[in-house]
Amino acid sequence: MAEAYIIDACRTPRGIGKVGKGALAHIHPQQLAATVLKALAERNKLDTATVDDIIWGTSSQRGAQGADLGRMAALDAGYDVKASGVTLDRFCGSGITSVSLAAAQVMSGMEDCVIAGGTEMMSYTAASADPKTPPVMDAGNTRLRASHPQTQQGVCADAIATLEGIDREALDRLAYVSQQRAARAIEEGRFDKSVVPVYNEDGTLALDHEEFPRPSTTMETLGGLKTVFNMYMDIPVDDQGNTYGNLLTRKYPQLEGKMNHVHHAGNSSGVVDGAACLLITSKEYADAHGLKPRARIVATANMGDDPTLMLNAPVPAAKKVLEKAGLTKDDIDVYEINEAFSVVAEKFIRDLDLDREKVNINGGAMALGHPIGATGSILIGTALDELERSGGRYGLITMCAAGGMAPAIIIERI
Repeated sequence: MAEAYIIDACRTPRGIGKVGKGALAHIHPQQLAATVLKALAERNKLDTATVDDIIWGTSSQRGAQGADLGRMAALDAGYDVKASGVTLDRFCGSGITSVSLAAAQVMSGMEDCVIAGGTEMMSYTAASADPKTPPVMDAGNTRLRASHPQTQQGVCADAIATLEGIDREALDRLAYVSQQRAARAIEEGRFDKSVVPVYNEDGTLALDHEEFPRPSTTMETLGGLKTVFNMYMDIPVDDQGNTYGNLLTRKYPQLEGKMNHVHHAGNSSGVVDGAACLLITSKEYADAHGLKPRARIVATANMGDDPTLMLNAPVPAAKKVLEKAGLTKDDIDVYEINEAFSVVAEKFIRDLDLDREKVNINGGAMALGHPIGATGSILIGTALDELERSGGRYGLITMCAAGGMAPAIIIERI
């Protein structure tokens, strides 16, 4: 099988995902995606007529984020019309899946040059959402709800913490570490190689730095925050008497009246806007165009798990991709596990018995934010940058996704 090489990776800084507050919130999603596509082409002197496909991840594909964002953003970026594009949705896992599919196309010999990435304008999707429609994953499908009741992700996070006996102090500690590591990474310029500035249509600068981190965060400030998802438990989700809470306790009756609510704004992922992309090519394409590979794709995997708890698939996904790669957990130098909620990363570390110094070395989504469809592509680029900085060899990237799923990927620095 042919090799799939990562030639380059770039991303926008993450802006606060709130209209009127975030520096990127006024920008059209196609334009934000075009920012990274244009930068990738310019950085690598890419003849865009030779790009076989653009595979893009976007979770909320409606309105301005609909209509095949991958293709529209490429056109907006000035790509040759020969460069096709497609957009996919694996919820939070979309940005890893786009890279995995790009790698598969190259490794199979079907394509030679594919760009993979993702975008999520959470400011836009929040502003355009119907407040009368609760975001439960089964979308009111009563038959599906009967067999696989799916609730709100934060409720799931608290449920997992309760079932696993993970207390708030441990989760706040991880959130604090995330903020400290992100602050160090920013101060030392560890993201500089990948981050590209975003400009307004009039040419003025919109954003050139991470907008979400709160480096002054302490354990005391985290401890003073009120939990959030206890307030979701009694919210009705349909006209049949279902609430977020009883969708959960229907399958896990032992949680009835026993939920330990431990997540809040400080130990949950930040709501942000962002985009990212990677250039994936065959060896033949790289050689022919004078491109120097930075890494190769070693293995990819996908895993499903209980959709009611929703967030537990990263551990089995990591085990699966390690087995495919013929590696052990100790062979991995850099782990990136998305901090959708603190319990996801904490459980991942505990279940795999990992060295904490290898996990989310430069902070995670609790400090930097989680632009849903873009995050996976961001994390792959972050892992690559860290491997190059530290001299490590292998990076493993995974994340939970709604519906009880997790994609995973292992890369090897060249």
